[in-house]
Amino acid sequence: MCGIAGIVTPGRYEGVAQALMRMSAAIRHRGPDAEGDWSGVVGARTVALGFRRLAILDLSDAGRQPMFLPDRSHGIVFNGEIYNYVELRDELTALGASFRTQSDTEVILWALSVWGEQAFERFNGMWALAWLDQRAARLVLSRDRFGEKPLYYYRDDDDQLFFASELKAILIGTGRRFAVNPIAVGRYLGQSLLDAQDETFFDGIRALPAGHNLHFDLNRGRLEETPRPYWSFATAAVAQPVADRIEQVRETFLDAVRIRLRSDVPVGVLLSGGVDSSAIAAAMRLALGAGADLHAMSATSDDRRYDESAFVAQVASHLDCPVHYVKLAQAPARWFELLNQVTYANDEPIGSFSTVAHYLLMERARELGITVILSGQGADELLCGYLKFLGFHLNDLVRRGRLWSAARTFGSFVRRGTVVRQFELSEAKRYMPGFMRPREIDIRGPRLRATDCSLDVSLGAGNLEARQRADLLRFSVPALTHYEDRSSMAWAREIRLPFLDARLINLVLPLAPELKLRDGWTKWVLRKALEDLLPAPIIWRKDKQGFINPQSEWLKHELKPQVETMLKGEMLTASRGLIDQPALRQRYAAYQKQPADRGAISFKDVFNPIVTEIWARQFAAHLAAA
Repeated sequence: MCGIAGIVTPGRYEGVAQALMRMSAAIRHRGPDAEGDWSGVVGARTVALGFRRLAILDLSDAGRQPMFLPDRSHGIVFNGEIYNYVELRDELTALGASFRTQSDTEVILWALSVWGEQAFERFNGMWALAWLDQRAARLVLSRDRFGEKPLYYYRDDDDQLFFASELKAILIGTGRRFAVNPIAVGRYLGQSLLDAQDETFFDGIRALPAGHNLHFDLNRGRLEETPRPYWSFATAAVAQPVADRIEQVRETFLDAVRIRLRSDVPVGVLLSGGVDSSAIAAAMRLALGAGADLHAMSATSDDRRYDESAFVAQVASHLDCPVHYVKLAQAPARWFELLNQVTYANDEPIGSFSTVAHYLLMERARELGITVILSGQGADELLCGYLKFLGFHLNDLVRRGRLWSAARTFGSFVRRGTVVRQFELSEAKRYMPGFMRPREIDIRGPRLRATDCSLDVSLGAGNLEARQRADLLRFSVPALTHYEDRSSMAWAREIRLPFLDARLINLVLPLAPELKLRDGWTKWVLRKALEDLLPAPIIWRKDKQGFINPQSEWLKHELKPQVETMLKGEMLTASRGLIDQPALRQRYAAYQKQPADRGAISFKDVFNPIVTEIWARQFAAHLAAA
C-alpha cells in the first residue's frame, strides 16, 4: 500500500534530510497520495523516517505516516495491510487503547506498545515496517511471514543505516556505487533462482528475511544487526477424518479471502480460469453477496494456443461478474523494450516475459480504478501444484521402500493425463542429480567460476513437506512476491495473496501428501473443499498451463535481431567477468536449432543472461567499477 524509507546515523547528521528526500522521491510510485517524514535524536543517534502513502484504509489525512502515539513514545512507518485489524482493535480498546483513526496502522502501533514483539504473532497480514520505541531508544524493522512486502537495509563503514522498500531508494539515498554480488548473480544465471538468499544483486545491501525482526539499540556504540525469527511453521497436523479436514480447509480459505476484502477502495481479482484464481473469485462472490460489484481482470492473447478466455468466461458467467480483459497484443519487439522499464521497476532481473504481462495488467488496473487486487500466488507451492512435487513425492516413496505406492501414484497421474504431460527436460534438469543432467555450455565469466554458489534444489534429505517449506521461503515464493509487489506498486496497485494466509499455511502444509496429490490430481484437498462453488470443468480442470506466451519462439525468431545485436556488441556483464560472451553466443546458436518445446536448453538459459545485461545497463550508474 505504501513505501517506507529511513536513515539512522551517529550523532547529528546535517545531510540526513536531503538523503531521506532522495530516498522518498525514488519510491514515489509506491505512494502517490501523500508523503511524510520525521527526524529526531533518539538515544545517541539521529533517526529519520520517510513515507509515501497509497491510501487503502481511512482515506482521510488521519491515516498519514509517520504515525506516533499521543505521548510520542512509539512511532511507525508501515507498508502493507493487517487484515485482522478490526478484531485486534476491539481487543485493544477493551485494554484501554483510544483510537483516533480508522486505519490499521494505528492498530499496529497500539498493539506494539501494549504487547511488544508478541504482537507480530497476532498479525494476519503483510507488512514491512520500522517501529521506533523512543523510551527504550530502540528501532525494530520487521517483515511479514512470507515476504509479501519488501524491506532492504544497508550499513556503511561510518555505522550509518539505510533502509527502504526498494533497492533503488538505498542506491539513490546513499549516493554510493556498489559492487555486483556474484552469489546472487550466479544463482540466477545457473539455477534461475531469485531472492533465494538475503543478499541482493548489490553487494552489501541485504533483504530482511521473511518472518524476522531486526533490532537496533540506539544507545550502543555501534549498531548491531541480528535478524530474529518471530514465527515458525506448524510441525504436525492433528489427526482428523478426511471429510473434517476438507471442511476445515474450506472454511479457512473462505475466511482468508473474506478478510482480504477489507478496503475503502475498489478490490478486484486476477482471473486466469484455473482453479486457484477461480477459487478466489468464487470466495469473493460468496463474501460480497449476489449483485455486489466483483471486479475481475484477465489477460488474453491473439494466439489461440495461449488464450484461456473461454475458461475465464465460464467462471465469470457462473459468478455473474464482468471481466476486464487486457489484450496482450504488443509485438515481440515492444515486449523486449518493456524489459528495460520492468527490470528497473523490479531492481533486479526478472524471470520471464510473464512479469511484463503482470506489469501491463497492473497498468490497466490503474486505468480502471481498481486499487487492490487478489492473486493466487502461493497455491502451487502450498498444494503441490507443480509437476516437480509429484517427482519429489515419488522420490520420497521410493526412498522409504514404498515401491508399490510410488507405482500406483505415478500410474494414477498418467491415466488422468494431468501434470505428467508437462514434463520438459530443459526445466526438469535442475532437480536431477549431477550425473543425470545433460552437458551444458558454461556461460559463467571468471568471477562466477571462482564462486561455488549453487544450491541443492532437489528433495534432499527431507520429505515432501520440507521441500514445500523450502519453496515457500527460498526457491519459489520470494521471487513471485518480489515481482508481484514491484510490478503492482509501479502503478500504485496493491496485491493481496489469500493462499499465503498463515492459518491456511499451517493447516495445509503438514497434511499428508496423499491429500494434495491424489487420484491423479494436484491440489486435491482444495478441489474437494470448493467443488460446490465452481463448475466441474473448472474445479477439476487438468489442462491449466498458467500464464504463458510464445516467449521461447520469440527468442529464436522475432527477437533474434535484438538478441544478436546485444550478444555481438559490448556487454557490461562480460566486461565485469560475470558472463563469458563467446560461450553465450554459442549457447544461443544451439538454442535456435532446438525444436519447439524440446531440447536440454531452456528458455531461461538464454533469457536470464540477456536480462542480466539489461539490469547491468539500467543500474550502471550505481555499480562500482569492474
